Amino acid sequence: MRVFLFLLAATALPAADLRLGIVGTDTSHSVAFTALLNDAANKNHLAGARVVAAYKGGSSDIKESSSRVDKFAEELSTKYGVELTPDIATLLTKVDAVLLESVDGRKHLEQFRQIVKAGKPVFIDKPLASSLADAREIARLARENNVKWFSASVLRFSDVLPALKVDGLNGVYAWGPGPLEEHHQLSLSWYGVHTVETLFTMLGRGCEEVTFTASDDADVVTGKWKDGRIGTIRVIRPYSAFGVTAFSPKAIKTNEKDLYTGYQNLVKEIIQFFQTGKAPIDEQETLEMFAFMDAAQRSKEAGGAPTKLR
Repeated sequence: MRVFLFLLAATALPAADLRLGIVGTDTSHSVAFTALLNDAANKNHLAGARVVAAYKGGSSDIKESSSRVDKFAEELSTKYGVELTPDIATLLTKVDAVLLESVDGRKHLEQFRQIVKAGKPVFIDKPLASSLADAREIARLARENNVKWFSASVLRFSDVLPALKVDGLNGVYAWGPGPLEEHHQLSLSWYGVHTVETLFTMLGRGCEEVTFTASDDADVVTGKWKDGRIGTIRVIRPYSAFGVTAFSPKAIKTNEKDLYTGYQNLVKEIIQFFQTGKAPIDEQETLEMFAFMDAAQRSKEAGGAPTKLR
């Protein structure tokens, strides 16, 4: 009887929190995610994982990185008790899973090459990479090393999107901010990726051709899907809200609230992924998003000529 009661009590104990490590403290996401996980007093606190270590990283040639990397690292350390490590290799010895947060998409392949050696699951924050070639190489390395991963914008898990998926959906117009960063090969990958991901969340895979139209204050990309659907994004400078209009033969719906509804839904998906190993997004959809942005870049460089995805 005593053995039975002991076993019953043991199975009732909560599972130990997963230990998470952050690579790249040069984005506000590193602090925002940690606040949700490490602060039990946070109104949106999520149980099951804690950030225990971080590697600063950073990019000296991008102001958004170099001006914030030390500030966010200090906040993680002093406010949330996160240990700062001198390199990625040291961080990997202290964690069960990795949040690759570096704001500079160019850094992701190089950092993923180091992370993948540990065989631990990885969430890669937007943008997955700064080029289609790098995105595909990350996916190849993951397969080669049997490492689970996914990448997503917070907008994919917006509370607003589900109600906009009307029956017979045959077209989508999505918009959002479109600031540029000169070092990223794909101009959309720096910030326009949020709106691209909104489009693919609504329409899924199947885009075969895009056309790019540019102006000083906005870029417009229209994609043709194999089944006849049409998806368009408009990225606006210097800033705008996020939005979507969904079209079907019987209805047209537009969001009434901004699509950004907080980080908690994304972080919840990340924890579930780390716990189960099952990604909430097909990696082929993520890679097609980058093929879309790659084709858009080539269309832009060709003066707006229709351009096939490759």
